[in-house]
Amino acid sequence: MEFDQAVQSLVEQLSSTTFAGIYGVPRGGLCLAVALSHALQRPLLAEPQPDALIVDDVYETGRTLESLHARFPKARGVVWVSKRPPEWWDAVVVTDSSEWLLFPWENAAQARADEQIYRTSRELG
Repeated sequence: MEFDQAVQSLVEQLSSTTFAGIYGVPRGGLCLAVALSHALQRPLLAEPQPDALIVDDVYETGRTLESLHARFPKARGVVWVSKRPPEWWDAVVVTDSSEWLLFPWENAAQARADEQIYRTSRELG
């Protein structure tokens, strides 16, 4: 699914929802968060807040979003792609693929290096 379609899908889901602003998880969630901030006309937050929309590109292992959810249980979470069925977060695309994703804002060579770091960290953890 293309980025603009993903944004539009989330806008349709979120347009009647109330939240203080949108927090994008660095790095992956920032582009999507900025697009949603513009489309929904809500402020882009520098820090997550209890009543914020927390945005990331992908829910893979859950480490990032689960830690934010533990700190801000009332915040709503959304991702473009979820690699498992959503529970407390929403997703545009749900897949069981273990394939590493390359998002439009990423540099392919750097993404390959990030994948290696990610996979190594999971082997050690």
